[in-house]
Amino acid sequence: MTVDTATAYRLSVAPMMDWTDRHCRFFHRLMTRRAMLYTEMVTAPAILHGPKARLLDFSGEEHPVALQIGGSDPTECAQAVKIARNWGYDEVNLNCGCPSDRVQSGAFGAVLMERPAVVADCVKAMQDVAAVPVTVKCRIGVDDQNPETVLPDFLETLSVAGVSHVIIHARKAWLKGLSPKENREIPPLDHGLVLRMKAAFPHLTICLNGGVTTLEQAEILLSQGLDGVMIGRAAYHDPASVLIGADRLWGAGVALDAVGVVQAMKPYIDDHLSAGGRLHQITRHMLGLFTGRPGARGWRRVLSEGASRPGAGLALLDAALAEVVTAAA
Repeated sequence: MTVDTATAYRLSVAPMMDWTDRHCRFFHRLMTRRAMLYTEMVTAPAILHGPKARLLDFSGEEHPVALQIGGSDPTECAQAVKIARNWGYDEVNLNCGCPSDRVQSGAFGAVLMERPAVVADCVKAMQDVAAVPVTVKCRIGVDDQNPETVLPDFLETLSVAGVSHVIIHARKAWLKGLSPKENREIPPLDHGLVLRMKAAFPHLTICLNGGVTTLEQAEILLSQGLDGVMIGRAAYHDPASVLIGADRLWGAGVALDAVGVVQAMKPYIDDHLSAGGRLHQITRHMLGLFTGRPGARGWRRVLSEGASRPGAGLALLDAALAEVVTAAA
């Protein structure tokens, strides 16, 4: 599928560990042809030493798609980008926002908010070997940092290093005392600060992440001057509401409704099953497709109870869809 990537950042689906794998991204792409999709974070050492095909393979239909890398060693990050270049991602993103213990122990993710010079070295090294834009996803600060001073300094450092596109999660990250889940919910949002950063750095493409759950919210933020909005959990748990119709942000119409998405997934699922895959590996990402609609509970129940059973296939998907069709009749 040929897609213009020039303004794909206007709406994007956030990188989410254990969620935004290639199956999830293919599913999301059926609902929006324009939005940028992100991989789960893949560490640079994993790309260097791990199963590259399993970590980096994706379907051509997923474009535009960005690879998010975790790392803090410029040489490793550059080597990872050089390897990934063969896969043809549309963007490479450096994670400077994840607060998990595993990330902290590796001295990357949100820890890098305290080490802007290291980030600059990493992105310069990545840019030297990248064939696509290198972007950064960050927080507004960590722990006791003052975002009003830390964030502009961080953005200035990135700008000098040649970064032109930054996604800002509009919350602090607390590296001690809060779990990753709590870090997505407890620190207060500061959308106003991100808007001020766009005004202060008009030459940067600045996208906001955090607390956005509807297309209407995204449209308001775009109208206030932001270049893009990234939506995370809402796009996963209620994908139809967020992604079907999202292409209106580019002046385009809707291609498929939710039932049509299920039908369009069948050839992809069939190929996966024929290659030895399991149904639940795909349908686990589809459980929220009919959220808020009659039959949604039956859809989830049929898939949750049956998709992991040996031999589960398209007949089960049809049975789950029948719950929705019957409830709507």
